[in-house]
Amino acid sequence: MTYNIGMIGLAVMGENLVLNMESKGFHVCGYDIDQDRVNAFKNGRAKGKNIGFADSLKDLINQLETPRKIMMMIRAGSPVDQVIDQLLPLLDQGDIIIDGGNSNYHDTLRRYELVTSKGFYFIGSGVSGGEEGALNGPSLMPGGSKEAWAHVAPIFKAIAARTSDGDICTEWVGPGGAGHYVKMVHNGIEYGDIQLITEVYHIMRDGLQMSHDDMADVFDRWNQGVLDSYLIDITKDILRKKDEDGSVLVEKILDTAGQKGTGKWTAISSLEEGIPLSLIGESVYARFLSSQKSERIVASKTYNRTIKPFKVNKEEFLQQLHDALYVAKIISYAQGFALLKEASKINKWNLNYGDIALMWRGGCIIRSRFLGKINKAFTNQPSLTNVLLDGYFKDALDKHINNYRTVVAKGILHGIPMPSLSAGLAYFDGYTTETLPANLLQAMRDYFGAHTYERIDKPRGEFFHTNWTGTGGTTSSTTYNA
Repeated sequence: MTYNIGMIGLAVMGENLVLNMESKGFHVCGYDIDQDRVNAFKNGRAKGKNIGFADSLKDLINQLETPRKIMMMIRAGSPVDQVIDQLLPLLDQGDIIIDGGNSNYHDTLRRYELVTSKGFYFIGSGVSGGEEGALNGPSLMPGGSKEAWAHVAPIFKAIAARTSDGDICTEWVGPGGAGHYVKMVHNGIEYGDIQLITEVYHIMRDGLQMSHDDMADVFDRWNQGVLDSYLIDITKDILRKKDEDGSVLVEKILDTAGQKGTGKWTAISSLEEGIPLSLIGESVYARFLSSQKSERIVASKTYNRTIKPFKVNKEEFLQQLHDALYVAKIISYAQGFALLKEASKINKWNLNYGDIALMWRGGCIIRSRFLGKINKAFTNQPSLTNVLLDGYFKDALDKHINNYRTVVAKGILHGIPMPSLSAGLAYFDGYTTETLPANLLQAMRDYFGAHTYERIDKPRGEFFHTNWTGTGGTTSSTTYNA
């Protein structure tokens, strides 16, 4: 038998993608360097299915129809390069390598250039949805060699998630490293979403002193409206989960968060592109701060700081908390899509932001009803510069921004850390302020470094220097933005 596609890497994601592909009628051949893992899959979940197995990469290649489609679901970094190096001598012109791992888009671009220079095709595809998504329908974000998409599309479109409207959650993203860049930003937004939810949980738990069952009921209720999303849905399940002794499980989990790098990459990219990504950036820093557990224990004893319960009408404040979470979520996505727009312009990717929102509506970790509104915003106005300028979202912020302010003010006064909630509000206020104090900033730069400034009474692009002390010269520094 010849197989339609090969899968390298049979850990949880690779195994579930193989089962997903097989369930849609495709014949898949799997390979993993760990023979015990292969045997466990072969004699377990793959038994009796149209799934083959290879003893080596050469054996895998020999069992595939042409043009060969080889997908890798392996750890990002040097393992991907090592497998590509081993594959290249085995391929024929027109064969396709697909990297479905969480690779850095810079690495993807480098691999794309290497593989295509040899006469082969390369696709770097974001795959989101975790174990469940891989098995039942992930969100897939492919980019790289457009010529290969026609061969891969039937498989990707068959296995991808579908929205309640029947839309397929995959589409061609763009050339080079575009696919993995879009997945990176997806993960950055995911960091922001998760951090916002944890901050709201912190307010409920310590500020409102709610029970975990009551918190779960609130998140369940919120999930029926505009906050309907996968992450809100699983939050209620987590809060209700009991340990073996009947106590709440989540309170036994150590409060130190891990991360695999994609959120950090998103924050770094925002600095490189000059796009403010403050809410998402603070969510990354919050994970770093959480990891300093031993230091935080010492600091908490040093300052003997406690969080005093809120004295509020609980139901009224919960509505304000709902509105704050919704507005902060809008701001987070606005920042994420602003970064996508800038990266698309710089890299000439010509990203379709409506399609991206649609790809994220199902299967992926940030899937939500809310993304349908972003899809509609960019469908109605493809040149939209910022989600906050769309009519629907403007109306939402006009309606709820004061409740957002109330929540942030209350949390700050009571000493509850809210890095992402407060950063989102600061971004909104900065973005919607016509005159910021950067004029004084520029004056300072010119004072100590002769960095020059522009004037409001002169055309943009004309720069000036002032001899502020009377003892300096008229020579100014070169004007540039690093």
